[in-house]
Amino acid sequence: MVNGSEIWTEKYRPSLFSEVVGQDEIIKRVGSLVNSMNIPHLLFAGPAGTGKSTLALIIVKTLYKENWRDNYLELNASDERGIQIVREKVKNFARTKSLGDVPFKTIFLDEADALTPEAQQALRRIMENYSTTCRFILSCNYSSKIIDPIQSRCALFRFKILEKKDIQKVMDKISKGENIIIEPSAAEIIYEGSEGDCRKCINILQSTASVSPSITKELVSTIISSAKPKDIRIVLDYALSGDFEKSREKLLDIMLKESISGQDVIKAVQKEIWNLPVEPELKVRLTEKTGETEFRIVEGSDPFIQLQSLLASFVLAGIAK
Repeated sequence: MVNGSEIWTEKYRPSLFSEVVGQDEIIKRVGSLVNSMNIPHLLFAGPAGTGKSTLALIIVKTLYKENWRDNYLELNASDERGIQIVREKVKNFARTKSLGDVPFKTIFLDEADALTPEAQQALRRIMENYSTTCRFILSCNYSSKIIDPIQSRCALFRFKILEKKDIQKVMDKISKGENIIIEPSAAEIIYEGSEGDCRKCINILQSTASVSPSITKELVSTIISSAKPKDIRIVLDYALSGDFEKSREKLLDIMLKESISGQDVIKAVQKEIWNLPVEPELKVRLTEKTGETEFRIVEGSDPFIQLQSLLASFVLAGIAK
């Protein structure tokens, strides 16, 4: 229940395509391919935790039944990304005959966008030469990082971030199976904390359930260590009223006492900007400043200094209005 094909325990491991939530159109198209017992090379692109690895496992189990382990090779390209791995491990598996009724084996390359350009060039030749004995399923976050010759050889499926109703389905299934109680307010925070990532949602649930079978809003907030909107609102209200000192003190208090990172504070500020009682034009300017601050933090600048600079922008904006 951690990542990749293991985001489900055996109790929840899907056996039907309907078990993948939030990707109905993809399931419909992939399901029809699998039912014909013949699939092309597949490229799954989209954010983390949206069902790419799980769907690959479902495809393989549906095709090969009890022989799936003998006909399936899974590699994480972020760990094994060199040309040598492609030439040896992948090629050796691809050139051998499959066991069972399906005439081809399947290789799943997770995080394929981490493959070096040289490895991708070697992979394109293997995909072409061994297409009769092997099919490839490639998973990536950004399809633009996959070279065009590989993309042209694959059927591309773009996964979308899961909506609240999809995450709720997962939480309802787990709460029923594990006999845990999830308060509605806690479910809301779990969804916001997961940001549409099913894997992150399950990890949050697992962490909170290990503390108490009754999952509350306060417990989830403690586990995910995110800045509370009401605290961020106080910081921004002080800044817009022109009180830079109190705003700065409150910000420091949030970051130190609750161990909130600078980037997490930035995300909370960005969300809270749109709830401020100021003109839309001012909200746009403040959002732009927030983006600049996040960029500097990501590039290595001191988070607290950059956040103080952002608060100064809010103070000047409050004075200007």
